[in-house]
Amino acid sequence: MNPRIGFVGVGRMGANMARRLKECGFTIAAVYDSHAPSAETLATELGCVAATDLKTVTALSDVIITVVTDDQAMKKIFTSGLLTRAKGKIFINCATVSPAIHVWVEKKCESKSASSLEACMASSIPQARQGSLYLMCGGKAEVFERVKPILEKLSSSLRYIGAAGQAAQVKALVNMVMNANTTALAEGLGLGNALGLDLTMLREVFSQTGANSNVLRTDGEDMQNRDHACFFSAAHAAKDSGIALKLAKEQKLNLPCATATKKQYDRMVIAGLGALDKSGVAELTFKNRQPNATS
Repeated sequence: MNPRIGFVGVGRMGANMARRLKECGFTIAAVYDSHAPSAETLATELGCVAATDLKTVTALSDVIITVVTDDQAMKKIFTSGLLTRAKGKIFINCATVSPAIHVWVEKKCESKSASSLEACMASSIPQARQGSLYLMCGGKAEVFERVKPILEKLSSSLRYIGAAGQAAQVKALVNMVMNANTTALAEGLGLGNALGLDLTMLREVFSQTGANSNVLRTDGEDMQNRDHACFFSAAHAAKDSGIALKLAKEQKLNLPCATATKKQYDRMVIAGLGALDKSGVAELTFKNRQPNATS
């Protein structure tokens, strides 16, 4: 079976996932985006329909992959036509949203005799294009098995976590720790810079000691060179740290590092730096960078 696949949300992640599946021989039936020109451009490239409404995506597709920004956007698409005549369809939801939203989506889908699966991504734009995403999935195990051939073409590592909401919990923790690592690295490099140390040397020492991390590899040089081209935005870092802190509050846990991290990314958003990559948090810690953001 070659299922017809629709996409809702074709920004840089969604568009590259669609390109990848097209190259792997899947039929991309329709694409939709709230920014219509993005959908129209991609539809022309892939030879599919640029849907002007959500119900058209569902009508033309067997599997619908959603890649939207936040809880509000997820609720909006599922209450604005996406579930029209959805019987038998499968919705794979890849956005980083709160676990409760994934549980809500599953219930909404089941009320329409449809199915849903969360496929949380712990990777970025190049991996979406290459089909090497790290995917954490939550929902019914049988739904996971049905769409596994699609997910395997999008990922190099695929893990079934458990029931709806559980993969989103894991993703929230992944991003919470990643964001904390990023802010700590920015402070280490910022202090090293203030001390007059050679930052290339310092990064090499970090890489050979307990200060090493994946964030050092992906963001360290960018922090040094002030190259903050966006792969994962500071605004998203603030949002995702907030999801984790909400979970912590529900469990009556105090997470001071995560709280401090969110405050740093909130400061970036307030200072107008939210569209920078998360590495841009270094702008708050290096001397003589963004003085308005540090006040």
